[in-house]
Amino acid sequence: MANSEDGSGSKNKPATNAVHLGRAPFEQHGFVNTPVYRGSTVLYPTLAKLRSREQSFTYGRRATPTTRALEDALCGLEGGHSAILTSSGLNAVSTALLAFVQAGDHILVVDTVYQPTRVFCDKMLARLGVETTYYDPAIGAAISSLIRPNTRLVFVESPGSQTFEMQDIPAIAAVARAKNIWVIADNTWASPLYCQPLALGADVSIQAATKYVVGHADAMLGVVIASPRAARYLDNAKEALGTCPGSEETFLALRGLRTLDVRLARHMSSSIAIAAWLESRAEVQRVVHPALKSHPGHDIWLRDFSGASGLFAVVLKPTSEPALAAFLDGLKLFGMGYSWGGYESLVIPFDPSSYRTATVWSAEGPALRFHIGLEAVDDLRADLTAGFTRMATAV
Repeated sequence: MANSEDGSGSKNKPATNAVHLGRAPFEQHGFVNTPVYRGSTVLYPTLAKLRSREQSFTYGRRATPTTRALEDALCGLEGGHSAILTSSGLNAVSTALLAFVQAGDHILVVDTVYQPTRVFCDKMLARLGVETTYYDPAIGAAISSLIRPNTRLVFVESPGSQTFEMQDIPAIAAVARAKNIWVIADNTWASPLYCQPLALGADVSIQAATKYVVGHADAMLGVVIASPRAARYLDNAKEALGTCPGSEETFLALRGLRTLDVRLARHMSSSIAIAAWLESRAEVQRVVHPALKSHPGHDIWLRDFSGASGLFAVVLKPTSEPALAAFLDGLKLFGMGYSWGGYESLVIPFDPSSYRTATVWSAEGPALRFHIGLEAVDDLRADLTAGFTRMATAV
């Protein structure tokens, strides 16, 4: 076979690119997987090379063949110019934000953003003299009304974290581009296979590769993918902040990437099946899943996304805390734990009402976030059915 790496991979479909991008077997003695390169020091053959640094790798923190392979693959999948890896999804968020802001700047962040992103803005960026305004995810082109002379960037996350509101990214990006403002998008929910924010107008796309890229709940990793005009800002931030992923984690992400397409297809089909079934349950007030026609942002999902992940929310009808505990505590196939994107199904209760400022979250009863894993749908339904029975009989 020829060298599998083909630059952007634009001639192939995303499923093929997920398998082949970032691979160069005959640079690795024919082995199909790039091995784990562990190291800090990289030797130079001559003084001239040392001074010019004109070689592929110069220092372990900057890049290794392992990290370069994953960066190239994810960059190609998202249609970006360059990519940098970070130690976690939150580290990807903080690195991207710090790449563009300075003291005295103002930024716009969607009110439904991942809560740790909000904490970073409110705690760290505020200490550095950067002001954050949170906005309604439904704002669209009306975001122009919030832009000030010192507004530096707009942060979007579609669908919203926990509550899955859809954003009109092209409309927001058009306004931002006209005013020379950066747009940063968190693309973790959809992954690069089901949404490409750069094609929708964003300058930077972020993923917690911990989730679907790694796919097995066994590594922490983030990635930031830049458009051509944003690339140098991200590269400078990477160098200044010392951003560096772990070697083993990078290898696990490369391994996970190769099966991303088939895993996501299963997550999607199963989550839609479970979500539709939950809509029919008497115990459920409403289901919040962008791929369902009942979702207010379903049309945006159809327009901008090519698929859905396994993550969605459910609002139950009012019930007591003991009844909710009876439902959750006895589940056999759904674990209660943070993160998502692995092979396993998860569920956690949530209530974002205390930290939303531009919108109001109101729920008729307890809200649950589900991640549907790779188990058989019939088994998951049976587990939930038993849970609803316990909830109904709880004292």
